[in-house]
Amino acid sequence: MLEHTKIKIGDREIEAVSFGLNGRNLIVLRGSRGYVMCGYLNIEAAEKFGDAAVKITGVSTIDEALKAKVADCTSRAGEMGISAAQPIQDVLKIIA
Repeated sequence: MLEHTKIKIGDREIEAVSFGLNGRNLIVLRGSRGYVMCGYLNIEAAEKFGDAAVKITGVSTIDEALKAKVADCTSRAGEMGISAAQPIQDVLKIIA
């Protein structure tokens, strides 16, 4: 099942997408400066491409993703002030 929604962060928006894949959900929260991805995706690839990417784990819905904390992030995300264990709500303000 595909879920697509937009989340207001101040005067900006985050695009949230979730869809089923092999019995699990792939979740991405995308802002204009970077994105949050579930553990289904590869942080090493995001690092290789120079993305400002944040990895979260243990989530299966967009609502759970919005309550998660950073499990890992790329060096570019770190340069933006993002760090491990930071609440995703704080991250969204940075990447929106």
